[in-house]
Amino acid sequence: MPSARDHTDRVYKVAHQPSAAASSPVAASWRRCMTLHGLAPEEARLPWRLSEGELLRARERSGVLIAEAAGELDRLFAIVGKAGCCLLLTDEKGVALERRGAGGDDADFRGVGLWSGTIWSEASVGTNGIGTAIVDERAVVIQRDQHFLSRNIGLSCATAPIRDEAGRLAAAIDISTCRDDASEAIVSILSQAVRDAAARIEANLFRRAFAGARIVLVPVDRAGPALLAVDRDDLVLGASRAARLCLGLDDKRIAAGVPASDLLQEDSPREGAELPDAERAALRRVLSRTNGNVSMAADLLGISRATLYRKMKRLSLN
Repeated sequence: MPSARDHTDRVYKVAHQPSAAASSPVAASWRRCMTLHGLAPEEARLPWRLSEGELLRARERSGVLIAEAAGELDRLFAIVGKAGCCLLLTDEKGVALERRGAGGDDADFRGVGLWSGTIWSEASVGTNGIGTAIVDERAVVIQRDQHFLSRNIGLSCATAPIRDEAGRLAAAIDISTCRDDASEAIVSILSQAVRDAAARIEANLFRRAFAGARIVLVPVDRAGPALLAVDRDDLVLGASRAARLCLGLDDKRIAAGVPASDLLQEDSPREGAELPDAERAALRRVLSRTNGNVSMAADLLGISRATLYRKMKRLSLN
């Protein structure tokens, strides 16, 4: 690991090279820190910190996020906590809302500011996993001397952004370690773990937002859960970011109403097919979903039980 002075000299040199900033996300972040935020790599600064009241209000605003992420934070910490890692869940501004860490490591992490209520934006502490993932809106690894501030070059961070049910950036989840033996291979494994956790939290948020809808998993090879929320008439109510990118969806198109079967190119009744055939198939699907409970099926269809019995008799479904 380079000395603080060597790191400072390198940051100044690289950040003033436009070609380096254009080709390297880390160099681009260093340049932002200096030109946009007016930071200097030699500054001995800790992250900005919210007051207790400000943190309470930030947690209240993100109550749904915290609730849906809690299980994933606990699960992930059970895996990496004994390896000297700290977990942070932040909002979209980099405010640390939730933290998981082993008591024996608290002094180290508190010393660098990895604590609830701190703000890990680039404006606060320069290039870091959380702040840079939020700016770039992608998963990042910022390892040791890739940090902007010389005081943070002992940290290795793996961070992934979390998006809400409409595909908007909502939060970030981070694994950080101060261990000297955190190799590139180990941090790569941590990065995959944090991306998987972010994807599960996104799926939790999506399912909660569309609790009454049918959730369809779109088969795509893309980071993040590609999910559609579909109503009883096969119209799309919502789509995750991955699904939006894959299927060319946006808020306007969703609001206009688009059948899920059209998006997924599912087989529809052939042109000229008899209406009784389509109606019979629809009734069979509903009866199947209710395990043959006619009363429940009638409620789902919005018709009386007597009407459903008449339809079943006419279509030979008795």
